[in-house]
Amino acid sequence: MGEIINTMLEFLSQLGYFGIALGLMIEVIPSEIVLGYGGYMISQGELTFVGAVIAGTIGGTFAQLFLYWAGYYGGRPFLEKYGKYVFIKKKHIDIAELWFRKYGAGVIFSARFIPVVRHAISIPAGIAKMPASKFTLYTVAAIIPWTIIFLYVGKVLGSNWADIKDKAHPYVLPTIIGALVIGAIYILIMKTKKTTD
Repeated sequence: MGEIINTMLEFLSQLGYFGIALGLMIEVIPSEIVLGYGGYMISQGELTFVGAVIAGTIGGTFAQLFLYWAGYYGGRPFLEKYGKYVFIKKKHIDIAELWFRKYGAGVIFSARFIPVVRHAISIPAGIAKMPASKFTLYTVAAIIPWTIIFLYVGKVLGSNWADIKDKAHPYVLPTIIGALVIGAIYILIMKTKKTTD
């Protein structure tokens, strides 16, 4: 793992729970790595599992709220110009916007588990002026299981936490499938509701 990432993780670890939240808010390091390191800290007795889940959920939610607010107040032109500074490219916005238009608000939950659109999906939600309370509810519902999985695997791996991406795969795949099933059920219900109205 890169020396810069290790240095940043060491800095964040000194901040304890706030470090986990901050690491997920700024998203310079992928959330899987931040949470994996958080799991390692749990294994060392430096953090509690519940406290780390709370910190991870808060940090992950605020990261998505920043993108939501950017979409809400700045619109697409603002994000196309400045999105690169938070690793959001135009193609990510295009895909996320397509998904949001096609599947509606329910995609906010299921898309959290899909690479590429996982973060970008917050942008069209903001542009479409989706209610903040609804957006936050769907976001938190998805971030909690994501946080638990990577903290748990990081805790189990202990000093081998850097292998988190490979070792978490058996846990992540069923979660992705479950999220997609829930998303499909939501879309079906909404479509049925529209036809009966």
